[in-house]
Amino acid sequence: MPHINLLPWREEERRDKQRQFINVAAGAAILMVGIVVLVHLRMSGIIEDQNNRNKFMQAQITQVDKEIAEIKTLEKEKAALLARMKVIQELQSSRPEIVHIFDELAKTIPDNVFLLATSRNDREINLTGVADSNDYVSEFMRNLDSSSWLTNPRLTVIKSDKQEYPGASWFQLTVSQKNRTKKADK
Repeated sequence: MPHINLLPWREEERRDKQRQFINVAAGAAILMVGIVVLVHLRMSGIIEDQNNRNKFMQAQITQVDKEIAEIKTLEKEKAALLARMKVIQELQSSRPEIVHIFDELAKTIPDNVFLLATSRNDREINLTGVADSNDYVSEFMRNLDSSSWLTNPRLTVIKSDKQEYPGASWFQLTVSQKNRTKKADK
């Protein structure tokens, strides 16, 4: 009987399958490396895009912060200007008040009372003077209290100088200025 050796054929088929397996494994490995490289490149691109967006947003935030600081500075300047304007308007509106106050003092002062000094601190007016007697000082205070521009006279000092001016009364008093609006004037 003839003898057929099938071993080399099987051996050859096994080598072919092994080569085929190695080729498939190498192809799969190359494919996996390619996929990993593509995924890495894609992720790097996404990260780069996000970093660019972050840089852009940070630049915008910095610009907006500068604008906010400038707005705050402008608001402070505006508040200061408004305060100045208010002071100027108050000064303009109170400008004729001193004329009315001196007119009112002239109307309320009795004949035998003489003012030597006047000073004003906000709405308080300090008067220093001399009168022939205490009765004239009292009359002056009553006149001031009934005035339309002045109110609440308070006598702080009254004394008699018998040596230089016998019978004369030296006085100091404080009177408050009434708050008057333009509507009240008309």
